[in-house]
Amino acid sequence: MAKAQAETTQHLSGDLAMWFIVAIEMLTFGLFFVVFAVARSRDPSTFRAGQATLGLNLGAINTVLLLTGSWCAARGVLALRQGRAATGARWLWSAAAFGAGFLLAKGFEYRQKALAGYDLETDTFWMFYYVLTGFHFVHVAAATLILAAIAWLTPRRGWGRDHTHAPETAAVFWHMVDLLWVVLFPLVYVLR
Repeated sequence: MAKAQAETTQHLSGDLAMWFIVAIEMLTFGLFFVVFAVARSRDPSTFRAGQATLGLNLGAINTVLLLTGSWCAARGVLALRQGRAATGARWLWSAAAFGAGFLLAKGFEYRQKALAGYDLETDTFWMFYYVLTGFHFVHVAAATLILAAIAWLTPRRGWGRDHTHAPETAAVFWHMVDLLWVVLFPLVYVLR
């Protein structure tokens, strides 16, 4: 009876240190979001003008890329838990590919804005735009590299049924990055 109960005991996925990192990152971004909202309330016309130049379609594509990447990361961890290492690695590679797609699309958007003459010094909106999305961009790049490293290591480390700690930890970080975008996209691109 005790063994059956131990097998069904739920545990926090990933490393506890990663959860502390996630908490710190969420608080940091949360503070940025609050400061952004306050600044927008003080100068709504500048923010409306800046937001009007952003492409909602590209932002929506980025959202789909990140959400699909999260789905792939979750499928990868699930496959590893089921002892299907090759399948798990493919799903994790797919998640990393969606992350790379996000980075390419965001880089294209940054290039468009720079060519149009928008930079950190244009006005308050553009300063926040570049700081918030740039900080997020760095996190997506890190998460993409982490997932790619885990995917590459999967056949070499023998991760499987009872050994998914590192892949779970990578997925936790990826899901945090995804969650941040789900808040960042409407806040910066949509809400007027």
